[in-house]
Amino acid sequence: MTALRVGCPWDAEQTHRSLVTYLVEEAAEVVEAIETGSDDHLCEELGDLLLQVVFHAEIARTEGRFSIEDVARGIADKLVARHPYVFGDGDVPDDLMGSWEARKRAEKGRTSALDGIPPLDALARTMKVVSRARSHGVDVSLPDEPVTASEVGESLVALVARAQASGVDADQALRDAVRALEADLRSAEGSA
Repeated sequence: MTALRVGCPWDAEQTHRSLVTYLVEEAAEVVEAIETGSDDHLCEELGDLLLQVVFHAEIARTEGRFSIEDVARGIADKLVARHPYVFGDGDVPDDLMGSWEARKRAEKGRTSALDGIPPLDALARTMKVVSRARSHGVDVSLPDEPVTASEVGESLVALVARAQASGVDADQALRDAVRALEADLRSAEGSA
């Protein structure tokens, strides 16, 4: 990466901000490889995501802020601190997720359950797939009853709350459902 930042004009001009789109895309491609790909595909996409980590660390290193070694040390220290029952003499907690979140809240000084939620988005993909199906005239059955924006918002929140109470990962369920819709679209396109 050091050689690329010196020898390639495109790599040399990149910043953390200019690379955000690539970082998000590479993470999404890892998800896609997990859900639909082979080990070779997953290995390749993990490498592409790792490149983003190395790229950002190299930018920071050249600015004298931190290095890839600092990144690796930071995650190693975090994992040790959050797993005292693995790396120390603590007992395995009954509620592993609750224990993890409590340690994380204490470390980060978070006061709200909403603090630290990253911008995650399976919904945008679903909207794009539905929009494309309609705009391309693909013969698949899609609901089209009128609905208001407030009804959509309230219904989505209620459905996510029901999913969470039932132990269902709503985001994963949506990704799975949109992949099924995509398969139906491809099938309909193939038979047209």
